[in-house]
Amino acid sequence: MAMTGPAKTVAQTVSLVVVMGALAWASVPFYDWFCRVTGFGGVTGVSEVAPDDVLDQTIKIRFDGSLHSEMAWSFKPVEREMEVRIGETGLAFYEAYNPTNRPIAGSASYNVTPYQAGGFFNKIQCFCFEEQVLQPGERVQMPVTFYVDPEIVEDRDGKYIHTITLSYTFYEIDLPEGYAAVQDMEPTSDTSLN
Repeated sequence: MAMTGPAKTVAQTVSLVVVMGALAWASVPFYDWFCRVTGFGGVTGVSEVAPDDVLDQTIKIRFDGSLHSEMAWSFKPVEREMEVRIGETGLAFYEAYNPTNRPIAGSASYNVTPYQAGGFFNKIQCFCFEEQVLQPGERVQMPVTFYVDPEIVEDRDGKYIHTITLSYTFYEIDLPEGYAAVQDMEPTSDTSLN
């Protein structure tokens, strides 16, 4: 039995809504995958080890740190810039400090500029791979180990890049379950109880 008139229009409209919802649901993971594979939008790569090929050519790496407006930590790179040979493993540190009287958990988002460098900048180890928890008054130095892929010198646009900026932004997240329970058990200084 074939649909006619209004029933057909309703079925087409419902089908369109379902298809659009499915595309919206799939767009975030697809975009994330696309950025990681291509380096689009300054997303960096992740690698187990640095390449064997280390060039004599150097590149300057700048480091930038910022905080989401509601994050109570202070956060900055220990060293603002360094020069590394292309393909060589570099090691940089960022410093975070929790000046509050409560534990705070944070997670870092990151990118590199210029965006074309994202496909060539690879992290081996990074504090940004895990959430961080700082106790009240705690100050830590967090490492990031990286290299710039030698293929950058062969790339049509990459060969003109002489400086890469690695940027992190920390934002507050919920404390892990164990920390929340410890915090709830701590005595309060409420003197209004009789």
